[in-house]
Amino acid sequence: MDVKRDILWRVYISFIGIVVLSVCVFARALYIQRFEGNHWRSMSDSLHQRYIPLTAERGTIYSEAGEMLSTSVPTFDIYIDFYAEGLRDKKGKRFFENIDSLSAALAGHFNDKTAVQYKNELLAAYKKPNNRHWLLKKKLAFEDYKALRDFPLIKLGRNKSGVIVETDSKRLTPFRLLANRTIGLSRQYVSADRKTKSQNVGLEKSYDTVLNGRDGQKLVRFIAGGTAIPIEGSETDPVNGQDIYTTLDVNIQDITETALMKMMLQSKGPYGTAIVMETATGEIKAMANLGRQKDGSYYEDDNYALRATEPGSTIKLATLLSVLDKGSSKPTDMVEIGGAGRAKVGNKMVTDAERSPKPFLTVQECFAHSSNIGMSKLALKAFGENPIGLKEYLHKYRLDVKSPIDLTDVPKPTMAPLDQKGSAQGNMLWMSFGYGIQVSPLQILTLYNAIANNGRMMKPFLVSNIQSNGIIRRKFDPVVISENICKPSVVADARKAMEMVVTEGTARKAMKGLPFAVAGKTGTAHVSDGKIKYADGVYQATFVGYFPADKPQYTCIVVIRTNPHDPVHYGGSLGAPVFREIATKLYPQYVEQKNATQYAVVIDSSNYFYAGLSSDIRKVFADLKMRYQDSVQQNKWGMVYASNYQALIKTNTVNQQLMPNVKGMGLKDALYLLENMGVKVKISGKGKVSGQSIAPGTALAKGLTVILDLS
Repeated sequence: MDVKRDILWRVYISFIGIVVLSVCVFARALYIQRFEGNHWRSMSDSLHQRYIPLTAERGTIYSEAGEMLSTSVPTFDIYIDFYAEGLRDKKGKRFFENIDSLSAALAGHFNDKTAVQYKNELLAAYKKPNNRHWLLKKKLAFEDYKALRDFPLIKLGRNKSGVIVETDSKRLTPFRLLANRTIGLSRQYVSADRKTKSQNVGLEKSYDTVLNGRDGQKLVRFIAGGTAIPIEGSETDPVNGQDIYTTLDVNIQDITETALMKMMLQSKGPYGTAIVMETATGEIKAMANLGRQKDGSYYEDDNYALRATEPGSTIKLATLLSVLDKGSSKPTDMVEIGGAGRAKVGNKMVTDAERSPKPFLTVQECFAHSSNIGMSKLALKAFGENPIGLKEYLHKYRLDVKSPIDLTDVPKPTMAPLDQKGSAQGNMLWMSFGYGIQVSPLQILTLYNAIANNGRMMKPFLVSNIQSNGIIRRKFDPVVISENICKPSVVADARKAMEMVVTEGTARKAMKGLPFAVAGKTGTAHVSDGKIKYADGVYQATFVGYFPADKPQYTCIVVIRTNPHDPVHYGGSLGAPVFREIATKLYPQYVEQKNATQYAVVIDSSNYFYAGLSSDIRKVFADLKMRYQDSVQQNKWGMVYASNYQALIKTNTVNQQLMPNVKGMGLKDALYLLENMGVKVKISGKGKVSGQSIAPGTALAKGLTVILDLS
């Protein structure tokens, strides 16, 4: 009995334990279902669902005439999942059958490795455990990617080849060096903390938020085989970046950069900059910046146009304006310069770079011959008792504040204090001829442009409008900073003094023989900048002026930094020749003709020329019962013109990667052809196409816009 009872107790205890455990399991299941169900269901979804970003296209930067200066082009990174089912099926039969032909195709197209090297790399990657994301090629252009898709194995598709394609984009500047630093760059890089960051400079940085757009996203569910199925209603479309149209003129930029490059290669100086501004508006038409590289070549590596340095004699315009405006001196007043080239002015010994042609000079002659002695004496007479008075004029001329140009990271100018006892007068004297103050070439240009513009100071700017899908979203009109920076009589006197610089002063030799009048000022400054000290013998040679002198249309500054102790270091020897070349080339194109255009319009005549669909052309001739010669054969597009008094139809070859020739087409045909190639079209006039802004045969890029002239 005791044994039986003992067994029964054990059975009862086990049964009770099972019942209790069952109740606990049931209760727990009920709790999870009722109270934690949403949490676990969402976690389950997160393992099978994921938001995929939809990248917005970055906007394009255009020149004034619509040429692309910076745009985004797609690039393709090619990876291989060597554990894809299609590659591992039947012990890798498909992979081993295609590896030789794939290796040969890769070697033949890319020509960077032999077929044997490609084969060995592919075999090694195939044998590597769990190799699911092996990089084959990085940042392929579309043409290479298109060819790659037809290679053996790869053409079988992702599931059978294991090929994974990741699409990205890179910024392309079609004109390469041209205005490269002004346009800037936009690129991404991986930082030390392994985060992807953007590095932008120039306009790319200043207008980054406008160009960048806004990314979208879509929710996808992954099913068997890794296929992603979009979930309807979950997609947020990306908002593409807007396009920026600049004031830059590609032709003027090319002329400016070429002239500067020629002098830089001749002088071998560390850097140079040249800016061309439209006098009436303040629009920057060209901004060239060339820095010497280690191999002796020059590249747009920094925006030297914004770099603040001691300007030297070009600041004498501010001194001249201030003393004339204050009334302490008149243009014809005589100033004793002496014949020694050195004189004590106040408590400073001042030296002229070149001996004065005579011991006494008028105020305007002091400016024309760039006499430090003369200008410092004029400043002493006007501000000797109150040096801070000069600063008030410098502020009026915007030389103590940052340039308002529409770029970021614009440095602020600096100047020595003019309110400290003991040093104020000396600092004021140094400033009167360009030392003790640091300003950028752009600020000097803005001041000279104001005089060329009859005293009206304009804000310099680079962007004329912002567009989205061809619609102007924001327009930037010229802005007047100061309606009159000084009295009209002072402006007239200053312009006469700048004309004397060219006719009888320091720029006389450089500008001799010009067929039109120019006005300006040379500047030669000893450099003390960072590690460079005055004793090192480095100079900054400048010429700034405008043309034509009677009705200024363009204002230009050229600044060139020299090597230590370079014997050729004067503004009249380095800066003025560059200015002369720029002015000489711009004058006949933009001043005399007043109508320089980007493209020529063909005037229709009896020598007719038409283009369009070949079938339509044949139908017209058939309906009119006109005889014609046909050499088009099966080509879709053709052109017709008169040859020996008979109509001749010829093939109009169309390549999907190149800009077609649409001249002679009706608007309907031209729009059909161009828009199907992804080209945006703008129209001017009525009739058939008589001109196109982008030459036939030009490589097409994403977001390209062509202007069609109809007549």
